[in-house]
Amino acid sequence: MQTSTRDRIVVATARLLQRQGYVGTGIKQIATESQATLGSIYHFFPGGKEAVAVAAIRHGEQEFAALLKEALDSEPDPAEAVMSCTRALAAGLKESGWVDGCPVTAAALETLGADSELQKACADALNGWERLVRDKLLGCGFPAGDARELATTVISAIEGAEVTAQVNRSEEPLLAAGRQLARLVRSYGIATPRR
Repeated sequence: MQTSTRDRIVVATARLLQRQGYVGTGIKQIATESQATLGSIYHFFPGGKEAVAVAAIRHGEQEFAALLKEALDSEPDPAEAVMSCTRALAAGLKESGWVDGCPVTAAALETLGADSELQKACADALNGWERLVRDKLLGCGFPAGDARELATTVISAIEGAEVTAQVNRSEEPLLAAGRQLARLVRSYGIATPRR
């Protein structure tokens, strides 16, 4: 299947953001990596680097949301579902040679305090992932307040564990976070629904 020029630009930018962050990614490098001209980039993204980065963050958000949803749907038990997610992330990170972390985290950290479209895209991504976890917990009978707070805790811990795994070049931080998050989810004593 032929990929459009716009899609190549977005995917290449997402990968660059994962590996070197927003500040470390230049528009010329985006053109080179996506095999596109600077003119094409500005044609599709008149707002320049920030506009293409926002599209890349939204792409990364969708990629992780798909992985998260698949993991959450793979297990009826929410504790097992969380561990499934951390195992999948750990395997993917190891396979990438520890370089393909979360593009949202890298961009979010570099744009803290800024009231920009990029920061808003990062916040939307994190909030969307939390909603997926919250909906899983609600579907398993967790009270709304607990589901909301647990979802925030799960996503926050996973994001932090992913960075720690990258720095240490080890799957263990993600796997440990998964085990401990599962223990936390189980501590609520809510029975797992049957399929």
